[in-house]
Amino acid sequence: MGCVNCTLQLSPYNIQIFPCLSQVILLDISFWYTGLTKTRLAEISMAVAEQISWGIIILRSGGVVAFPTDTVYGLGCDAFNKQAVDRVYQIKRRSRDIPFPLLLSDIHQVTEVAESVPEIAWILMKCFLPGGLTFILHKATNLPDFLNPEGDTVALRIPNHPVTLALIQGLGRPLIGTSANISGQPSPVTAEETKAQLGTKVDLIIDGGRCPGGIESTVIDVTLGMPKILRRGLIKSEEINKVLAEYGKRGDR
Repeated sequence: MGCVNCTLQLSPYNIQIFPCLSQVILLDISFWYTGLTKTRLAEISMAVAEQISWGIIILRSGGVVAFPTDTVYGLGCDAFNKQAVDRVYQIKRRSRDIPFPLLLSDIHQVTEVAESVPEIAWILMKCFLPGGLTFILHKATNLPDFLNPEGDTVALRIPNHPVTLALIQGLGRPLIGTSANISGQPSPVTAEETKAQLGTKVDLIIDGGRCPGGIESTVIDVTLGMPKILRRGLIKSEEINKVLAEYGKRGDR
């Protein structure tokens, strides 16, 4: 393996907080790849696998990483690390009254961060996750207050991208998953576009190629009875409405 600094997009923050990143060492990827299917593993090159391993090390150490998803490039950190979450707000120049969504790796994790999940939400999740649909749910009482200090909801989704899933599984807890842009600017879909906006403000930019979706996820609120689409995105409203219509017919029987 060559010098890591020649392979990865590292910021000066790395050298101060993660001095090991300037050393040439052999990475053990076993702590994340066992959670992926053979099909998913086949989508990850060795070069990207190395970056994923560094990304997990940085995330576990409280750092901030940019990464490809099935929608657009994401910017994330350990969702339960307040200092790291604060940094993401600073990097994005985002208002503190707009909570970040959480990225999960498996549908079974939903009840760890949300409660009172309605039946229709589970049906929609089984239809569209992993994928580009973000759900607004009632947040679990054990979630840290800093994730949404003024509200009782949480936004979450399960991304359909092997790099993102590997990061979440390697971290072992939910990942903050917001677009890797300065608030108000276009959402990047390549590592180059991400670097152009964020530069060395982040600790690592994983270059996993162009994001297949190219647009943000659709956002749906399922906390107020009938689901309501709050933002149009990757999953078309017609697809969602078709599922809702079938659910309604079942209720009429």
